[in-house]
Amino acid sequence: MTPNPERATPMRADAARNRARVLQIAREQLAAGDSSLQLNAIARLAGVGVGTVYRHFPTRHALVEALSVERFAQLVDEARAAAAEADALTGLHRLLTYALARSLDDPEFAAVLEASRDAEEQTAALKAELDQAVAGLLDRARETGAIRGDIEADDVRRLLCGIEHAVRVGDSDPLRIGVYLSVLLEGLRPPR
Repeated sequence: MTPNPERATPMRADAARNRARVLQIAREQLAAGDSSLQLNAIARLAGVGVGTVYRHFPTRHALVEALSVERFAQLVDEARAAAAEADALTGLHRLLTYALARSLDDPEFAAVLEASRDAEEQTAALKAELDQAVAGLLDRARETGAIRGDIEADDVRRLLCGIEHAVRVGDSDPLRIGVYLSVLLEGLRPPR
């Protein structure tokens, strides 16, 4: 994780406006179907200097992380709700279905979810919250003998990213999505 010194102290009002404008332009670019998110082009469209964009978002991935914060927070909320399900396996299925749908709907979010390193401290914090909720859910499932003992929260995230990739390279048939999720859940069960 790369610390962002700008977040250590409160942002000046003009810097906050510039950051918000850059994010707005980036969202508009994505909505228009342009997922390249070229920082130089965004700077021009936002009416700010290239240095301003790079100060807030040193890489394209940092920009994508900032754009994904709301979606990531929703995933954390869903993970907590899934962890509160009476049946842990039902909660796990619920969470996997939700996370896969969000990842397929938003490839940029999927990239943030599967990244091994985070550019923003907020992303790292959200991933830690997600892993904590999933770990609690997995612990409950293990206690009932519903899943194997050697699976961790990070494993589940990686396996889900694998399904997301399989669906993208296939024909995105909704029936295949269900099959892949069933295979994953079956694979999480203890060996017979």
